[in-house]
Order: sequence, then C-alpha cells, then structure tokens
Amino acid sequence: MQIGFFFWPYTPQLVEQLAERTDRYGYAMIGIADTPGNAMDPWIAAALAGRASRKAKVAICVTNLVTRHPAVSAAAVASLDLITEGRAVLGIGAGHSGTRNLGQRNSTAKELAEGTRFIRRLLRKERVPVGEGEAYISWVQRPSPVFLAASHPKALHAAGSEADGAFANYGLAAENIADSEKRIHDAAIAAGRSTDEVEIWQIAALDCNEDGDLARSKVGAMLAFLAGYVIGDKNLEMRGVPEQYREPLLELRRRYSTRPGDADIKLVRELGLFDYLSRRLSICGTPADCLAQARAAKAAGAKRLMLTVSLAADPVKTVELFGEHVLPQL
Repeated sequence: MQIGFFFWPYTPQLVEQLAERTDRYGYAMIGIADTPGNAMDPWIAAALAGRASRKAKVAICVTNLVTRHPAVSAAAVASLDLITEGRAVLGIGAGHSGTRNLGQRNSTAKELAEGTRFIRRLLRKERVPVGEGEAYISWVQRPSPVFLAASHPKALHAAGSEADGAFANYGLAAENIADSEKRIHDAAIAAGRSTDEVEIWQIAALDCNEDGDLARSKVGAMLAFLAGYVIGDKNLEMRGVPEQYREPLLELRRRYSTRPGDADIKLVRELGLFDYLSRRLSICGTPADCLAQARAAKAAGAKRLMLTVSLAADPVKTVELFGEHVLPQL
C-alpha cells in the first residue's frame, strides 16, 4: 500500500520539514495545495519540497483551471519536473478554496476533461491552438502525470477518460471506494483505455497524535472542508450519502468556510455529522487508532492513500508518528 500526504504550505520551514520526512519514513508522495489566502503559493512551495526530498513524488494537490491558465500550469509542472528529476505530478480540480477565495466559479466536469487533454498534449511537446495563438513547450524533458481530483460522478468519469491518475475524494468506506473506482474504471474502458492507465489515490484527512482526543477534536475543521468537495447542492444519494445525513450536510455546505477555523469544528458537531464524516473522510486518533483505520481502508480496496495534514494538531508530528508506527505495518 502506498501512502502520501499533502498540506497547506504555511511557511518555508514547514515545507522543508515535511519534505525531509517523506524520505525519512518512506512516504510515496508529498503534495502541496493551492489555497490562496490560506497559505504560500503552491509552485514555490513545491519547488522547495522538491529540493528538500530525493525520492517521493512531488505533487500539486491540487490547483485549478480558472485562476491559473492550463498552459501556465503545464509549464510550471514541466519546470518542477526538471527540479525533481522526474518526480513531478500535476493535480488539477474543479476548484474549492482556490476559486472561492478569489470570487471565481468552479470548472465543470467538461472543462476539466478538456483542460486535462490540453495539458497532456502540451507535455508531449505538441503544438496546441489557443484562441488566435498557439501553446508550445519545446523544452519538456518528459511528460509529467496529470491527475484529476474528483468527488462526484461526472468528475470521476472525466478522470477515468482523460487523466493519468485520480485523487478520489469520495470516502474510505468499502462502498465509497468501490463506487468511486468503478466509475473511474468504467470511464476508462469506455474511452478505449486500460484501467491500469489510471492511478487512483483515495483522499482523506489525517491527524495522528499520542493524545487521540486532541486529534479527533482538531480534525473536525478539515472534515468540514473535505465535505465541501464531496457533497453538492443536489443528488447526495448519487454521492453515497445515507438519507439521515443529507439535510445536515447541505446545511454544513451552506455555513462552513473555505478559510477554516474553530467554528467549522463546532459546526460539524452541532449538525451531528462528526461520526459519519470521520468514518468516511478521515484517519485520526492515536497511532494504534490510525493503523486500524488504515488497515480497514486497505481491506476495503484502497491501494493508495493521499492524506491531508493541513489542519492537524501538529502536522510534522502527525507525519512522524504515522511514518514511524503505521506506515511500516502497511
């Protein structure tokens, strides 16, 4: 089982500390989120992470096609590929805090599919028309993988049909994993591709701490944030949400913030959603708790986990504890 983690790059020191620990403990991937106003620019942080690590893949996890033109992101990941000597991964998504914090709309699934196709062509050194101009990156050494972050059926379909990989933000329960992976695989087959062409990483929040109650109390803010991806304004049944949680989740979506704080933790508990969301979207508690939950995700069919430590009680300690006590057992 491969394990990676991603985070909001608050400071250069945090980026360098976490990047060093990817190699120390054997994490397969380190990811940098694009969350304007909440943290540093992701490309600068990814370059720092690439220089401070030597083995793990370095991913943008994830940026969007609205605030950053696809051709610009293609050139950026090609640059990161040079710095990391082939370890760069470009993750793109519809947009969440990356668009909402700047007052922009999210991309549609159709736009995600088109943008992914466009970027992959550029990374293969193809000349691609753009308006009245032409995009071309002559100096690309190798095409970096392009992953789509997907949390609803149309986006999962786009990932399967167009991307090299998927960050599936759908849940770690057996039915969630089976549903998300089936949608991705069905789309790949319909597009004439092999299912092996799409590398799937399941996303969840991680908070690992010797004080299990502290970890559980802090993870609530990230649960609110992740639920903002997983749920929409309608069709919660199609997103695998049991009926008793649908109205509270819609209320959560109306009231939570893409600049998380203690209010989000209280909101998750107020709406009676903590147990459901923590089971579906997180691995948290003591190292022993985290090991049991990670093993359950593995038994449910997850082959790769991409875990956000952005709002963990102590992100560095979380990565260390998980790396020392959990990762070797997986």
